[in-house]
Order: sequence, then structure tokens, then C-alpha cells
Amino acid sequence: MIDAARGLEPADVVFENASVFNPFTCLWDEGSLAIKNGHVLGIGDYSGKMVQDCTGQYIVPGLIDAHVHIESSLLTPTEYARLVALHGTTTVIADPHEIANVAGSTGMAYMLTAHERAAIDILYLLPSCVPATPADVGGAVLEADDLRRFNGDDGILGLGEMMNVPGVLAADPGIAAKLHLSCIRDGHAPGLTGKDLNAYILAGLQSDHECTTFAEAEEKLKKGMYIFIREGSTEQNIEELIPLVTPATVSRCCFATDDCHADLLMDAGHIDRCIRRAVAHGLSPELAIRMATLSPAERFGLSDRGALAPGRRADFCIVDDPETFVVRQVFRNGTEIKASSHVPQVPFPPSVHCSVPSREAISISGNGSARVIGLVPDQIVTTSLRYDCSAEDIPDLDRDILKVVVCNRYRDAPCGIGLAHGFAFREGSIACSISHDAHNIIAVGTSDDAILQAIHQVIRAQGAMVAVLGMETVILPLDCAGLMSTLPYPEVARRLKVLHDVARKMGGIENPFMYLSFLALTVIPSLRVTDRGVFDGESFRDVPLFLD
Repeated sequence: MIDAARGLEPADVVFENASVFNPFTCLWDEGSLAIKNGHVLGIGDYSGKMVQDCTGQYIVPGLIDAHVHIESSLLTPTEYARLVALHGTTTVIADPHEIANVAGSTGMAYMLTAHERAAIDILYLLPSCVPATPADVGGAVLEADDLRRFNGDDGILGLGEMMNVPGVLAADPGIAAKLHLSCIRDGHAPGLTGKDLNAYILAGLQSDHECTTFAEAEEKLKKGMYIFIREGSTEQNIEELIPLVTPATVSRCCFATDDCHADLLMDAGHIDRCIRRAVAHGLSPELAIRMATLSPAERFGLSDRGALAPGRRADFCIVDDPETFVVRQVFRNGTEIKASSHVPQVPFPPSVHCSVPSREAISISGNGSARVIGLVPDQIVTTSLRYDCSAEDIPDLDRDILKVVVCNRYRDAPCGIGLAHGFAFREGSIACSISHDAHNIIAVGTSDDAILQAIHQVIRAQGAMVAVLGMETVILPLDCAGLMSTLPYPEVARRLKVLHDVARKMGGIENPFMYLSFLALTVIPSLRVTDRGVFDGESFRDVPLFLD
């Protein structure tokens, strides 16, 4: 390798006449990129056993997603990798806390096994909050000792997002034990500010992907946190946060997709989409590419990638224009990643163990001022609304107030009932077995009959996304832990489009399933609904549906 780097021996392959992005300077180096044994020899006047002419093209280091939940794509890890690789992604930093909340260590082991067979590098962070809070137990509880057995395994990089902010601030011993598992610790602190933010950072949390305002991101950046600017299916923060990125701050800023459905990934892209969005909102292509390459590599201590420098991995993609950033070819360890066929997936044990609730189980009573969850367009935060109404008024289509039902999927138990504003359905219902983070069954609809029918179909399928409109029922089975489908990604995307088409006929918002799936996540402000009922994220406690 040394002789080859000195030009005394030929490289395996040379990419001639290219403009190669240098993330250390945020400039383009002109010349020939030489590769041997899957690593970069350098840029210069090299000869190779194979030569590819790249005149007029641009070579960029492989793209890196700084924070993602693969399960949210609805694809298994190998199928997810097969899809995002075509968009220039060669590494993702994944937190498998979705499947861990359903199946604990068994779910973790499933994801790690897939790591070995994936078309890209899937590096995992240990899920720090299973459950998200002590009250939100799903199918498993993982303490520090449970996570410790995975430390040191191939593919484990650090500790995943610490969502239990109250536990951190209270110096909870169990939280402290988890923080001591790794020196790489991701944060999750929506809206945290001032001295409480100081304490959270002091406890060892290093990054945040939950910023929704410039002021929030700026404060966290100034206090030393890495800022992951997120652009998912419903968490779209690039437009608001991209002014934060300057030549002085870019080393502390990365892109993250967090939660993206397969149809968006297939049609619009992955981190390449983030680059295009950032450029469209005024960021230079060079700073956007820096955010997608060297910045996440340095944040996670991945000194073997993120730049096409001597000795680093030959992970890169070729594009025709940095501004439009359409990926033409992708290479991992110097070998081109090409479209491949679907690989049959290993079956996952059943994870839905409840019965369809009765009509009485999803009824509500009371009247007066009701707490109503307000959806926020393009965000997963909600607002806490108040409406004067009675149980008999629901659904109130004129004011867009619909019933939301959460059914414990792990055992037969009472259902939690809430009200939501913003779905805008005029008829029908939707339901799914994805409801972060406990992943109980959650449904919203314009009648109890439609809601119960949708829940029935989810249970019957052992996990699914379901839309019910009159006599029409559309189902996307999620046969892997009720979170992912074992179908090929084009078929998952096709069925998602059919679900969305039916939802549009209901008169509803775009991406209603993604909004629905986050309504039970108690670690995001402001109002939520769980299998216990309504939850106030500001006071961090269960509250009645109707105010006293």
C-alpha cells in the first residue's frame, strides 16, 4: 500500500479527471483519485489496473446519516440498506430502540445480525431508554446490565438518545449507569434551555436532533452540543435551522433523517435529499456536503471515513452537479454498489397479544373543557388545545376533533382515549402497530365502528398499517415486530402510496400515519395519549380528558 501510495505500484482503480470534494477545506481538488484494497491512496498523477474517466463529474465522500431509526422506514435493515445505498449513503448511525421496546435483547440481536449482511455500514447506538419513561413500558425493559452485554460487539458505537430528561436532571442511578457505558452519548432534549440544559450537558450528553427553532439550536451549539439538523417524513427542520450552519459551525452540524417512510426514501432520497433541501434554502453545496460527510464522521470518532484522504475507506459517490446532487454511482470500500435483488428475511416471533376491544372499552364520558392534541404541520411536537364539548359531540367533524384510541398490544388491558385536532378526516379511520415508543396499537377515526375495524385488522395481521373507508380496507402488513415489513422496498412503497391515497379520500392531511405514530410519545411536548389516557408533556403526568 505504501509503494502504491508513492506511485511505485499501480492502484487497483483510478478515477481520472475528477473534481474531488475535500471536506477539510470545503474546496474541490482536481485530479485523479487512486484506490487500492478498498482504501484511498491519494489524489494525483496515478496509474491503475482499471481507469474510469470522470470528466465533468464530482466525487464526494460517502454520505452519513447521523441519527436514524431504521424501523421507521418500515423496512428490515438489509432492505433499508439496499434502498439508501442508491442515494449515496454508505454509513448510518442507527438507534434500534423501536424494536428494543417491542422485543428487548431479541430485537437488538436481530438488528445486529442484519448489520453483517447490509450493503452499507449500519453502526448502532445502544438504546438508552427502553422504555422511554418508567411509565411507558412496552414489551421490554433494558437496564444498564442488559445493554452491557452488547458493548464491544461489532457494529456497536455508543449510547443512543437519552430521552429521559427528568431522570438525567434527577441524577437517577439507573440513568447514570447507562451513561457510563460509553463515552459516545447521544442526546434528546426538545425545548430544554438555561440551567437545566447546562445540567443535561454536564451529565455527559453531547448531541441533539430535536431542535425546532433557530434559538434552541443556537443555544445548544454554543454550549458545546453537536446539532443534528433533522429532515424526516414529518420532522422537517432544515428550513428553520440551516442558517445556523456557517464555515465556523459546520464541524458541529450534521444531517439526520430520524424517521422516514420507505416511499419518501425511494421517491425523494435520503441524505442526498437533505443536501438538496439545504442548498435550496441558501446553504452552499460545499457546506451541505461537509455536513453529510466529515462532520458526522468526526462526531462519532470514525476517522476511517468522511473524507477521501490517504488511508481512509474508499466510500464515495459520483454526481454530475453538486447543487442538484443526483447520485450516479456509489462505492463502498472501493467496490461499486449496484441495484441488487431482494433477499428473503428471517421470520420474527409474533408480538401482538391482545384482543379487539369492545365498543364500551373505547367510549368516553364527560363534558366541559376537553384537552385536545393539536397537530403541528411538518413537526412531531403538538400543541395543547382546549375545546368545550361533550362526549356526545365526538367526532366533531366541523371543528376537526376526532377520537384517538391506544390499545395495549402486549396484553388485554383498558384502552387509552384522547382527542386530536388536525387530521381533518371527514370519514373513515386509520390504525397502526407503530406508536412511539411502546408501540401499542393506535387508531384515529370518524366513528367507533371504523376505529374498531381498523384495530381488528392490525391485530389479525400481527402488526400492520390499516386504512378503513366504508367497505374499502387497505393493509400493509408489518410482520417483523409489528414495525417492519419483510416485503421488498418497492412493494412497501407501493402499498404505502395506496394507504395514503385512501387517507386522502378521507379528506385528511398528508402523512397521517407518521403523525399518528408519534401521538403516544411522552418525551416530546406537549399533549399526548397513551394506553393510560391523556398525558401532559409539560407537567410530565397523566391528566384527565376533561378538565376538572
